[in-house]
Amino acid sequence: MLFFQSVLLLGYAYAHWLHEKVSGRKQAVVHILVLAASLLALPIVPNPAWRTATVGNPAWRILALLALTIGLPYFLLSSTSPLLQAWYARTHKSGMPYRLFALSNFASMLALLSYPVLVEPALAARTQAGIWSVAYAVFAALCGLTAWRVSTRGGGAEVAATPTPDISPAPAGWTLRLLWIAFAACASILLLAVTTHLTQDVAAIPFLWILPLSVYLLTFILCFESSRYYRRWVFLPLSVLALGFLAYRLWPNRPVMAMKPLIALLAVSLFVCCMVCHGELVRRRPPARYLTSFYVSISLGGALGGIFVGLLAPYLFSGYYEFHLGLALCAALIVTALWKASRPVARAALAVALAGYLFALGVVLREAVQPYRVVARNFYGQLRVKDEGDPKTDDTATRKLIHGTINHGEQMLREPYRHMPVTYFCPASGIGRAMKALEGAPRRIGILGLGCGTLAAYGHPGDTIRIYEINPQVLQLANSEFSYLRDTPARTEVAMGDGRLVLESEAGQQFDLLVMDAFSGDSVPVHLITREAFRDYFRHLKPNGIVAVNISNRYLDLQPVMANAAADFGKVALVYHFDPDEEDFLCFACSWVLIMDPATLAAHPDLRQQSAVLQPRPGFRTWTDDFSNLFGILM
Repeated sequence: MLFFQSVLLLGYAYAHWLHEKVSGRKQAVVHILVLAASLLALPIVPNPAWRTATVGNPAWRILALLALTIGLPYFLLSSTSPLLQAWYARTHKSGMPYRLFALSNFASMLALLSYPVLVEPALAARTQAGIWSVAYAVFAALCGLTAWRVSTRGGGAEVAATPTPDISPAPAGWTLRLLWIAFAACASILLLAVTTHLTQDVAAIPFLWILPLSVYLLTFILCFESSRYYRRWVFLPLSVLALGFLAYRLWPNRPVMAMKPLIALLAVSLFVCCMVCHGELVRRRPPARYLTSFYVSISLGGALGGIFVGLLAPYLFSGYYEFHLGLALCAALIVTALWKASRPVARAALAVALAGYLFALGVVLREAVQPYRVVARNFYGQLRVKDEGDPKTDDTATRKLIHGTINHGEQMLREPYRHMPVTYFCPASGIGRAMKALEGAPRRIGILGLGCGTLAAYGHPGDTIRIYEINPQVLQLANSEFSYLRDTPARTEVAMGDGRLVLESEAGQQFDLLVMDAFSGDSVPVHLITREAFRDYFRHLKPNGIVAVNISNRYLDLQPVMANAAADFGKVALVYHFDPDEEDFLCFACSWVLIMDPATLAAHPDLRQQSAVLQPRPGFRTWTDDFSNLFGILM
């Protein structure tokens, strides 16, 4: 999103410069030359040399990769909407060029919704890149032809659209420009904050991030299509309810709400707030002669919101406080929009209401961190450590490592449970059975994903446990807040970085057991479960070794992915679905898949108990680094 918003700003700034500083025929020549240069970036396939297992903050590396791979083509695409509108205003004496902005956002929303349903399930990534590159070349030719035709039609002074009472006099002053930037930044901050809240604190449902982005685009479409869709007397009262609900949602002691109504209310609240921000933008739009300057201000606001949330907030705040600040900014902008036309009594009421809301947000922010021992945040998200129960009297007293709503591991606080593997890793689970099957001799165990270090509880004297972890804060908390790593009699090693990439760079580790537990709750890092990834896992196994994969997931059925991966390498895959008794406070329901050679299974017949052999699903396509289909495994 940050890359999208930043390059959008650059594209709009280029369109503004071209429109304001370069005359007709020269304008066409410059744009055609830049379009031709952008073709050199095709096809849009990232260079494998950018792959790295380096830990730390990968944000700048990701931005650089995107810039080199798709930067110039996207830069040209982003400049097209304001340029076409400027050309339209130059060549048409009537009509509203701003409606073309609504059309471009409508097309963006169609692409967003159709990609995971129609494109990704049908085409490999390189095929997609090839088709897109050909389509872009056609676009570049059509855009260049349009620029040339417009330049040959006289190049006279631009004709402003028919003014309306809502249109500001031009050129706009700095106060008005700052309002444009502030409204756009506010909508951008709320979009990103609500997306994070939905996917981290409500449910890690695949594709859920599409909902807030679609809502955001929809408000652009409605507001720029026609002024009749944004009515102050409708949306300003609704914004009071929306801001109140969103502040209430951030209160840590709120009652639990059913997931579907909650998602709907969050989407509606975001819709209302973005309608106000974008509606007030449209009320203050300049005549079409100055539309490129208007779009630069809008894109600058969006980019500033993205920079604040994507780059600054993870290092300024320990929690997701940008949500609170976005709500405060939205409330302040609503008061600002109403201030000039309000009477003194109404202004006093607005000031009191704003002060009360800001105070309430401050209280909510303070209360959000009080129940936790530790709250930490970096590029990979927010981690919290929380104690529940009294270890002096309560056998169920536990310490939890939490990422959003996802439990990343627990340790019981009372003896004898303190040293036991619990939650998804109990002895009766699939991973527990694999650990038991390999007992009797010193073992070398590899683990992708540390959590709080629970699997170290299976370590015996003589064992070596090598852990791969991408998030430095996870390692820090596992050492400072939990004791699994300190207490295990096994020798432990920690390799920091993306597990798959670190394994690719290492010589064969000769693991007896390699455990893949690096999923972030119900989100799936696809690159860890492709055919190429499993090829590397098997390279690091002993001939009689086992790969264990935690496939516990509420929304995705990963069994066919595992079945195909095993079959492609002549392995057998056993799935274990474990459901503990109601009175069992140590174990969670979980699903594990163990993948091994048939000879290994024959040597450990006990592994067949309470398991099922996975068979490839007819017609299911093996996932590779070039192809995956999350939509096809939704439950």
